[in-house]
Parts: sequence; C-alpha cells; structure tokens
Amino acid sequence: MAKELETGNRLVFAYYVTGHGFGHATRCVEVVHHLILSGHDVHVVTGAPDFVFTSQIQSPRLFLRKLVIDCGVVQADALTVDRLASLEKYSETAVVPRDSILATEVKWLKSIKADLVVSDVVPVACRAAADAGIRAVCVTNFSWDFIYAEYVMVAGYHHRSIVWQIAEDYSHCQFLIRLPGFCPMPAFRDVVDVPLVVRKPRKSRKEVRDELGIKDNEKAMVLNFGGQSLGWNLKEEYLPPGWICLVCGAHDNHQELPRNFKKLAKDVYTPDVMAASDCMLGKIGYGTCSEALAYKLPCVFVRRDYFNEEPFLRNMLEYHEGGVEMIRRDLLVGHWRPYLEIATTLKPSYEGGVNGGEVAAKILQDAAHGKNYKSDEDSGARRLCDAIVLGFQLQRASGRDISIPEWYTNAQNELGFRTGSPQSSDAANNNSSFFQNSVCDEFEILHGDVKGLPDTINFLKSLAELRVSHNSEKPYIRERKAAAALFNWEEEIYVARAPGRLDVVGGIADYSGSLVLQMPIREACHVAVQKIQPTKQRLWKHAQARQQAKGQKQTPVLQIVSYGSELSNRGPTFDMDISDFMDGGKPISYEKAKHYFSHDTSQRWAAYVAGAIIVLMKELNVRFESSISMLVSSAVPEGKGVSSSASVEVATMSAIANAHGLNISPRELALLCQKVENYVVGTPCGVMDQMTCACGEENKLLAMICQPAEVLGLVDIPSHIQFWGIDSGIRHSIEGADYGSVRIGAFMGRKIITSIASSMISQASSNSNGHNNHEHDISLLKTEASLNHLCNLTPHRYEHTYVKNLPESISGEAFLKEYKDHNDSATVINAKRIYPIKPATTHPIYENFRVKAFKALLTSSPSEDQLTALGELLYQCHYSYSGCGLGSYGTDRLIQLVQEMQHNNNNNNKSTQTDGSLLYGAKITGGGSGGTIGVLGKNYPQTRQRITQIQKRYQNATGYKPFVFEGSSPGAGKFGYLKIRSRDVSQKNK
Repeated sequence: MAKELETGNRLVFAYYVTGHGFGHATRCVEVVHHLILSGHDVHVVTGAPDFVFTSQIQSPRLFLRKLVIDCGVVQADALTVDRLASLEKYSETAVVPRDSILATEVKWLKSIKADLVVSDVVPVACRAAADAGIRAVCVTNFSWDFIYAEYVMVAGYHHRSIVWQIAEDYSHCQFLIRLPGFCPMPAFRDVVDVPLVVRKPRKSRKEVRDELGIKDNEKAMVLNFGGQSLGWNLKEEYLPPGWICLVCGAHDNHQELPRNFKKLAKDVYTPDVMAASDCMLGKIGYGTCSEALAYKLPCVFVRRDYFNEEPFLRNMLEYHEGGVEMIRRDLLVGHWRPYLEIATTLKPSYEGGVNGGEVAAKILQDAAHGKNYKSDEDSGARRLCDAIVLGFQLQRASGRDISIPEWYTNAQNELGFRTGSPQSSDAANNNSSFFQNSVCDEFEILHGDVKGLPDTINFLKSLAELRVSHNSEKPYIRERKAAAALFNWEEEIYVARAPGRLDVVGGIADYSGSLVLQMPIREACHVAVQKIQPTKQRLWKHAQARQQAKGQKQTPVLQIVSYGSELSNRGPTFDMDISDFMDGGKPISYEKAKHYFSHDTSQRWAAYVAGAIIVLMKELNVRFESSISMLVSSAVPEGKGVSSSASVEVATMSAIANAHGLNISPRELALLCQKVENYVVGTPCGVMDQMTCACGEENKLLAMICQPAEVLGLVDIPSHIQFWGIDSGIRHSIEGADYGSVRIGAFMGRKIITSIASSMISQASSNSNGHNNHEHDISLLKTEASLNHLCNLTPHRYEHTYVKNLPESISGEAFLKEYKDHNDSATVINAKRIYPIKPATTHPIYENFRVKAFKALLTSSPSEDQLTALGELLYQCHYSYSGCGLGSYGTDRLIQLVQEMQHNNNNNNKSTQTDGSLLYGAKITGGGSGGTIGVLGKNYPQTRQRITQIQKRYQNATGYKPFVFEGSSPGAGKFGYLKIRSRDVSQKNK
C-alpha cells in the first residue's frame, strides 16, 4: 500500500455497508482506501468477507466489524428475487429489532467518537447517526425505499410501513453522494454527483492471461453471476471455437468443468480478470456494470426478476454501447454463441471519469469537517413527502422527476410522442389532417379507415419513420432498432386498435354474473401484424442460431417488439418458433403454454400477445404455416385499472385474425381474449374488460350481463353528463392477492348459499305435510340451490335467508374440508389462507342491483335528483369495495377530495347562477386495491376545472400528480382493421 498521507486532523468514519451482495463492499473499499490514504480511521460495518477489504487495504486504520443490519433482497437464485421473502427478511432483520439496533449503534458510534457516518445504503444508520448527534452521508446509486416500493404492492396489507420507515430514516441524511447509473431517490434532495467508483486492475492484461494459460489467439469471457448458482451443467458447445470461459464465484468445487471453462479462485481479484477478457456474461449490478464500462469490456447480460436498480444500470450500459441482452432461456440452454459474437462487435464508448472513490473520499472529509453541501432549503418533512411518492408507485415517466438521469429519459422516449395522449378536439382535428396527409405519402391504405383518430395516425407515422430508419445510419434505441428490422416493407401489414376502458359501475361483480356498464377510453393499443413466408422474414441473430441448433430451416417464427418496455422493466423483444406450441401434431395444453411464459419475468408480457396464437390453435383449430412479425404500441397506462392488458389482447387477437382471414365477431373475439388471460397468462379476470375493448363504442356505455357475456346494448351517455378517470398512482394489479382472495371468497359464498338452500329444501320437504304455502318457498330454494351466478340472487332474498348463516371469513382448509370445491376454474384455493366470505358475497349481489338502478337513471329525464342519485350509487359502490378489502389510501383520498369539492360547490353555488353541484359521485374502478377512480359530473367547462383542482390537491398531499382520463374512442369491432402497403411497392406494381 502507498505511504499514507497526513492531511490535517485525523478523522473517524463509521462506514455502514448493506448486506446485499459484494457490489456495495467492492465500491466501498475504493472510497475507504482513499480515506485511509488521507490519514483517517475507518470503521467498516459489513457482512462481506474480510478479504474484500484486506486484499486491497493493509492498514491499522481499517477496522472491520462483522454485522448485518439490513438484508437487501432475498434471491432464490442468481436471477430470481423473492419479493415477499425480501420484505419478510428485512422485517426480521431491521424492523423487529429496530429499537435494539438503534440503542446499540448509538452507543457504538459514541464509543468510537465517530466524526461522520457513511451509509451504503443502510437506512437505520442514518437514524442512528441523528440520535447520536453525528452527521450522516449516503453514498449510493439506489436506495431501499425505491427497491421495495413495488414489493409492498404484492404483499397485501403486510409490510406497507417498510417503505415509509426507510424513507424517514434516509430523511435524516445530510446529503447524498450519487453514483452514475442512479435510480430516482426522492428521499435525498441534496445531491452531489461523482464519477464511477471502480477498483483498478493490479496486473496487466498479458500477466493475467499468462497466469491463466490463455493463448494470444483465444478469446476470454468472464462468467459472473455474483457467486450464485444457476443450477446448470456447463457444456463445451456453449462457447464458440477458440473461446475460454473464466467462471467466477462457483460454489461447487467438485463440479467438473469442460476443457474450455476455467474455474477461478473464490477470492480472485475480479478487475484483473475483467481487464484481461474480451467480454463478460452475467447479471447487472453496480460493480460489474461500472467496471465493465471503465475497462471498456462488452457485457452480455441477463435480466433479474424484480430488482428495480437494474433497468437504470442496463440503460446506462446500452447508452454507452457496452451491453447486449441475452434471453434467459438461451442462457439456460446454452445458446450463447450469437450473443458473444455480437458483443465482440461492440465498441464501448464510456469516456467519463473513473476516480469516483477519490472524489467521494474528499467530499466525505469536507463533510466531516463541517462543510455544508445543502443546496435545497426544503425541510426534512418535505423530503419525506417526496420519498413517499415511491411508496405509492414507481412513476418512471420521462421528465416527471428531477432524479431521472438524461440517459434514462432518452431510453424511454421511444417514439418522441405519446400515441394516446389526451388533447383537445380542435388540436386533434388540426393535427389529424396534417399527419394523415404525411402518412398517405408513405402508405396506401388498402382496407379500413383511420376514422380521424389522432393516435392511429401517429402510429402509422411511427411505422413510416421505422421504414426510413431501417436503412439509416442514425443510432436508435434497441426497441426502435429491433422494430425497424421487424417487417418486410414490400409486404402488406395489418393494423388493429383497441382502447382501454373505464369501469363506470359493475367492477368486480362481473365474475359473479352482474350487469356492468363500461366506457371505452381515448387511450388505446395499436398492434401491427405481418404474415410472411419464413424465407422472407429477417430473423434476429439468436433466432437464427436457435433454428440452426435444432437443424431447422425456414420454419415459422414469431417475432414481437413491444414499445415502452422500460416503463415496466420488461424485455422489449420476444421470439419463439411457432412449432413450440405444437406437441405430437396437436397444440400443447394451456398449462404448458402458461409454464412456457412464466419462467422469465422479463418475457412474461409476451403471454398477452403470443397467447392469442395458442388460443386460436386450440379453440378454432387454426394452424399457422407462415411466420408472424408483430409490433405492439400501447398508450393505455399499465397498473392504473383501465384494462391495459385487455386492450393489448384484443388489439393483438384482432390483428392476427384479420391478417389470417378469420372472420370473428367482436363478442367472440372478447371471449377468446379472456381465455388468453385466464389460461395462458393465468390471471383470474372476468370478461367485461375484453368485451368493452372489443364491443364498445365512442361516448357510449357498454351494457352487458356477464353470464358469461350477454351484451344488452349500448347506453348513450346523456349530453349533460361526463365521466372522468383519475389515477391514484397506486399500482393496481388483478394478479394481486387481494383481488384473488375476494374472488375466491365470492365463489365460496355462492357454494355455501347453494348448500344452505339444499339443506332447507330437505328440511322444508319433511315438514311440509302437503301444505301449499311451502311450495313457493321450495321452488325458490330449488332455484337458489342450483345458483349458477351469485348476482341472480336478489338482495331481499339474500338478507332474508342467507346472510345470517354466512361466516365473516373462513380458512381455505376449513372450506375444502366441508365443501370440497368452490367451482371456479380460474382460481385455486390456498388451504392456509383466510378468505373473506360475507363482504365478498354481499358486494356482487348489491352491486348488480346498483348497476340496474344506475342504468335506469341514465335514461330518465335530466334533473338534479337524477345526478344526485347516480352519484350516491357510485359512492355506495366505492364503500362496498372497501368492505371487501379492495380499497387503498390513494383512491380513498381522491374520493374524499371529490366529496369536498362537491359539497363546497353546493355551498358556493347558492350565491351563483349555477344550479346544484358540478361533481356528484365517484368510485374505485376495476379490480380495486389502487388504480383509478371514476368520477361523475356535469358536462360543463367548469367541471373540468374542478377535476384539475382535485389533481393539484392530490399532488400537494402525496407528491404524485395523477393522470386524468378524459374522452372516449371506438372499440376494436367498430374500428375494424387497416391493411396497408408501402406506396413504393404499390407504384412498382402499377
């Protein structure tokens, strides 16, 4: 070690390192190294092995204290994060013993007379520092409130306080030293950016290669998955000829590796190996990503499930042309060669600084001496409020947060415009004619009509830009690059469109057979499909390699590009051999199809799209002999309860069907799409979403009875009424445990009711003695004993006969023991779970009655009483949701704001010319547990101003500015389809 330099008074630093992975320890060691070189004492609190520090620092001023007071995330393997287990482990490690931890750390910090606490990025360390009267600084590229924010959404009501507590702990930090590749971290409003913190190689490339026996003409690849096993058997054929794989962190010392694989020592100094290699294959973490960029080492990476740091590092890597993504299934089966060949063509372009350790150490010294880096006068409470935003929703929209880096914003802006953004009708009409003319210059529309829809015109414009960019040298982000090579521009392309939907009333009662009223919204999904001969399809390189490995030539391949992938951390592309859906000349089972998509979270989205193919195979006996290329572009926001998944399914099914000449009615199309979601995706949804997306019409409510899907017709929205949707910012998912348990509870309730009715029939028959007054009761009971849909039971019969005999809740085990089955093919009972019975059963019975009343009121004469009654029905529906456990803080807060605005307006309108209120009612929509509320108001310009006021008040209360859904558009059936062809081809044919 170099001679230590004495620079002023000796300082004492307490450096806390999170218990998640080596990456934090390896970057901390670089900062610690420079602090000690400057003559200071550093006490490192860590769970990492000693050699990580002692192999680089030999000094009596380094003190190692082995302790883990936060756990990071729990991983089932190198690529799979267990979200619930992570929260439970964090609770066990940091929440339950919190008081003891704080007392111990405060005492210890005082005992070592620490001048500054440094945290990477242990939350409780910041609070302990504050309690000890010591300043604290964080050094990181992400914070745990950000990582855990989405995890709590799948945890039901458990662990919700974790994100809040972590944010509060971070609010005691003085400022943040922020590393490149950073995530949004609103808990830290005072930020100092530093260059990459990387360890430097100790040996030359030649020295390392000579030591490892790597020849000059051989290429070396580092295989690094953080020391975690993937459970595979490595094979010689995984590598191209002339390649050597250097395996880091292998657990099984007895595993016999092929001759072209070399196992490295567990404590190998990774920077030396990386600097001596030609590329790396592994998962993305800060350590590997930063060092790969610093050494200009191309990186082939595989996504991890549910680790929210990753997309930011991934985009930084790709922005500097340093990375290529490998599909997980290709990793596991050994189709490495095409990715390695692509990696060797990359020219990583990172030219930024790599002395972040030295820079951070200087900043920490200044902070310990009392220098104030505070650049923001916001209070701790203000910073805490900012942090809580992430407790509601990871809002990754570009430009929304000052903490989103430029390179990430660029990566998101895939089209340069939002295809479904609300705009005024005048602006839409003005833009429509301009864009329509420009689109017509590029494409000839052989069938269909854009119907003046601005989003459809924009989508066609984006296709025209892709056609130009395919032959352009201009660099594009990966989505655009993949999409530009997707189509054969000399062939016809089919385009379908399906909107999202606003659940006006009916909601979760659909699976119980209720009447529902649904409105298609303005935002929609577009899907472009091209059916093409396999010989004319341009395959991605790894797809070519896969077919060659199978000995296949010119077989049909499905290739899909999905825009907006970074908004939900999904892979932007998906491909498969269509033959994968066949087994022994027959389509595979739905269970096998579901498994096919479920093993890789980043590719799971493809089930909503490719699932249409297997459903058409199984239900309509369609066989696909041609290849299929598809582009999916949706402006329906995900996780907001407005049927983003149904719009994708319906647009996809419509595009595929029309491209293959299938004549499917909108109703049948919707039922097929429900099978995609129920059986291929595995989500227990009803059918109202798909029916609205397929059968809805602009400015009308689709009225249907979900038994299973009887469309009663369309209800005109009266001219004096308007509906809005306001997003709560809380991510809604019908895959969540709350929705599923309520649905199961309703089906359990139906089973219990039919069982009670059967028992009462037996009792009534034995006691009747021929009296006619029992005949009517027995007839009713017989009907109820064979109840197919819970909503066919009237509220008065439910109250009179059954409600008193229903349990409030029941365990799955107890129910199965007594009733055997709940007769719902879309859900499975968990024996260990407690299910709500009475509220889950009550809701659909009364909801069906409320919807019937709502429909009748809509067609009645306009009056203040009509609007008041409609609004009251919506409020009742909302509180019924809450009784089932499907409410949320955000949606309840929005409902409260609507009520306040409504009643304040009533008081103010007494002195104005306006009669009555402007807003009348609101309810949570769709599956509940977050998402969007629907609002009923008068169709006045002033009402839109009230909606804007609610939007601002909600933002002031939560820090989140809600998206407002306004307007309507036609369903897929009404839109039909477009068949387009390049005008260049049309002119050639002429």
